[in-house]
Amino acid sequence: MIIEAALNGGTPRAANPHVPQSTEELVRDGLACLRAGAAVVHSHLAELDVSPSRAAELYLAHFEPMLDAFPDALLYPTIVFNVDTIEERVGHLPLLAERCGLRIGLMEPGSGSLVPTGDDGLPLPRNTAYVNTPAEIRYMAQLCEKWGLGPSMVIFEPGFVRHALVYQRAGHLPRGVFMRLTLCGEASYRGPGHVDLLCGMPNTPRSLDVYLDMLADAPVSWAVSVVSGNVFENGVARHALERGGHLRVGLEDYAGPEQPTNLELVERAIEVAAEVGRPIASSAEAAVLLDLPERRAVSV
Repeated sequence: MIIEAALNGGTPRAANPHVPQSTEELVRDGLACLRAGAAVVHSHLAELDVSPSRAAELYLAHFEPMLDAFPDALLYPTIVFNVDTIEERVGHLPLLAERCGLRIGLMEPGSGSLVPTGDDGLPLPRNTAYVNTPAEIRYMAQLCEKWGLGPSMVIFEPGFVRHALVYQRAGHLPRGVFMRLTLCGEASYRGPGHVDLLCGMPNTPRSLDVYLDMLADAPVSWAVSVVSGNVFENGVARHALERGGHLRVGLEDYAGPEQPTNLELVERAIEVAAEVGRPIASSAEAAVLLDLPERRAVSV
């Protein structure tokens, strides 16, 4: 069983004082999760308005210490935010492939209205949405193929799966896909009465089964994650492991009444795996399970 630890995302310190933000904190949490048994570590930058080259520098600052301690660690970033083109949005991926042998890239096969509720209980009336056009999705797929990156593929809505499966049936899904089947809880770091992300299907085993019915026998590795909630609620984590999947945990996704650390969430994943009888995959074993391309030689 592969454990992915998503360290921070957009979760603010006001919600949980344990959220890592600085380079030193990201290194500390990443190493703690890797030592405990996480095979994959995902992180965001505290600085949002950066160029692809600057994003690569900032990621290298906390990726390289983790790779020094765990050379097989599977680390990957998020997109570059607040830029105009898809080339800029994922322009740091080739730089990281060259500089630290990045093995996991990004392919986000759909769009959605990822909006929180406001104080009136209604969805916030924003004029923006989470958009990946079909042309942008194809660009991400081709970039991953060119640079030998296994795509981390977030699934927020069922249509995302359908789009990805078209690539798979046509023989153009990049090697090493790790699909994240994302369910949505009814919680918020802002407290009761709010939801941080209104999207997708609810946090239940039945919702996960819908996604797995869609995947059928497609040879795609998958993990379950829960936003605006807790993957350990409602038996979802256990059900995912019983169905042969993997788990994504971490403070990026968690919204609940407690204030856990990333390490504590990884340790909870290990406990559930032990209950189900699933051994924990090392990073090297996860790379084999995911069929990731070999790590590129690092440019000095």
